[in-house]
Amino acid sequence: MDDVARLTKSPLSLMTQAAGSPAEMADKLARLARALRQYTHPVVIDQRLARLQRLGYVDELPSRVQLAIGAYDMLRFFIVPAAEDYYESKGINFNFHQVLRFLDDPASLVDPTGLLSTTDNIIGHLMQVTHANPCYDLQLLDAHEGGLEELERQVEQMLAGTHPRTRSIEAIIEDPSYHGKLLEYVRAFRVARDAQAPIRENVADSDRFKAIARTFGTVPNAMRYFCRLPSEPLAAARHALLTRRFPDRLAEPEPELAA
Repeated sequence: MDDVARLTKSPLSLMTQAAGSPAEMADKLARLARALRQYTHPVVIDQRLARLQRLGYVDELPSRVQLAIGAYDMLRFFIVPAAEDYYESKGINFNFHQVLRFLDDPASLVDPTGLLSTTDNIIGHLMQVTHANPCYDLQLLDAHEGGLEELERQVEQMLAGTHPRTRSIEAIIEDPSYHGKLLEYVRAFRVARDAQAPIRENVADSDRFKAIARTFGTVPNAMRYFCRLPSEPLAAARHALLTRRFPDRLAEPEPELAA
């Protein structure tokens, strides 16, 4: 990916490249339909949370209401504003970037917490977006049998240019070093779960996103935040409507320095 398509090709060429053939697009829409059907089987969430709890990533289980409002907060306070800030710094239109993401893999846009996503959905999402902090997603994959091994295999394919989605993902990724960093991280993570994650440049030293990224950047921290939210539907709705800025009082505390 020496000549980064995302930064050199016309919008129409990028859309065509991200969408692929009519048959590929039909397959993507079928995957989207399957992803949406998962919402009718919320037992999947319970199974994933139970697996994450057994692995030590979750202490207390949030309620369905807390999960829903927590996902909304994650989107509006972290994922979207941090991404907008990053792509603006690169001279990339964020809204058009979302269009390309939809054309590449629409299923990757419908599950912000990832708890309903399949192994391939999470891996595809990891490979198509330069993550602020990929740690959360790798911890999610740890709850999928063979998920981390599969991520390593597919990123290796991506770097070799042999992955089935190489062409469509190349229409989206703006950082030619991202997949190399991701491969290094997944290999380190498989050895030690506390391996240092590659933090995206606009988040790493940002006063604006520091506490927010710490809160939503890992599964344990995000779940603790969810559990601090209202569990009653009326109070949760009030939080969603009236809380316009990230509530610092609910943020994950900074880790204490070792003596």
